Amino acid sequence: MTPRSSAASLDDVRRHNLGRIVEIVHHSGAISRSQLTRATGLNRSTISALVGELVAAGLVSEADPTGDRRVGRPSPVVSAGASAVAFAVHAELDSITVGLVQLGGVVIAKLRVDVDQVPTAESAVEVAAALIERLSHEHGVERSAGVGVAVPGLVRDGDGVVRLAPHLLWRDAPIERMLSRATNLPVSVANDATLGARAERTFGAGRGVDDLVYLNGGASGIGGGIVLGGRTLTGLSGYAGEFGHAFSTDAGAALEDLVDRASLTAALGVAAPTDAELETALAASNDAEVAQLVARQATTLGRGLAGTINILNPAAVILGGFLGVIFDCAPEHLLAAVREHTLAPAFDDVSVARAQLGDNLLMIGAGELAFDRCISNPLGALRAQK
Repeated sequence: MTPRSSAASLDDVRRHNLGRIVEIVHHSGAISRSQLTRATGLNRSTISALVGELVAAGLVSEADPTGDRRVGRPSPVVSAGASAVAFAVHAELDSITVGLVQLGGVVIAKLRVDVDQVPTAESAVEVAAALIERLSHEHGVERSAGVGVAVPGLVRDGDGVVRLAPHLLWRDAPIERMLSRATNLPVSVANDATLGARAERTFGAGRGVDDLVYLNGGASGIGGGIVLGGRTLTGLSGYAGEFGHAFSTDAGAALEDLVDRASLTAALGVAAPTDAELETALAASNDAEVAQLVARQATTLGRGLAGTINILNPAAVILGGFLGVIFDCAPEHLLAAVREHTLAPAFDDVSVARAQLGDNLLMIGAGELAFDRCISNPLGALRAQK
């Protein structure tokens, strides 16, 4: 091994160890240096030096523990740094939402712009860039890990091109390149439900679960994310998880044709731009026809979930967006359909739950794309705002 290759190898090891510390703090929250020593297998002096580098880079901060009455010098506590932030974007049929997310999955702020017509790729990028600039100004953001974008469509791995977002009417839209040019920041783009699965597995109802399916219901229909053996499955090109199109009836209807948000809001006679407002409206309704519609959609959704469970044998199925609302409103109908159409051993193994991260779920999921850079290259991850 030459001196140059030896130095490169040592740099790789150091970068890996720095990234491992960032990953632990990101996923687990505040942690003492002594706990980091045990978690990484590195010695105390190495942990001290690495944490010092990360503090200088702004990715983590250190503080003395509070309430520690043990004899001897207490181990400093390492937490996410205040400047370790990223921007998250979610484009939908009826709105563009941008959030400021801190390392650790904490949504600091969020702005939403409702739109009267389906946004084009160009208009979505323009609105998102303006909201990013506004959040930067309002919160004094000088550096960030960049931008993560959640899109309800087929996003090609590698270049962030949205090959097809049928409800948005986008085809071959280079969102990653367009938004990066508009913001002068690194941008990554992925399917919204895939990001929802990541968020729930890291911070929500699927925490610690290695085999799960997440289904997201939004204005653009139903999508899914799959985690098997602890790995997110995206398929050959990144298009896996389109559960909304996979289940059909003899009449040719797909799952998202039969289980949809628009029919619920129409039956209620109200505009419900958020899932929380939809849930409130359903809870306040005494209309028997609305109740029947919810029960029918819950039963249909349960049948669709049964097929997924029979094929993938997950430990958990997590429902987000308006699907979580349906589950909470009519759990008995949904679970009865799952039980009826799932093979008994697979049904015995699975739990069905509502997503825990609420309206912040896709902000947290999109933020994960940017924080991946903090883990893979910690000291080069934070970029100055233009």
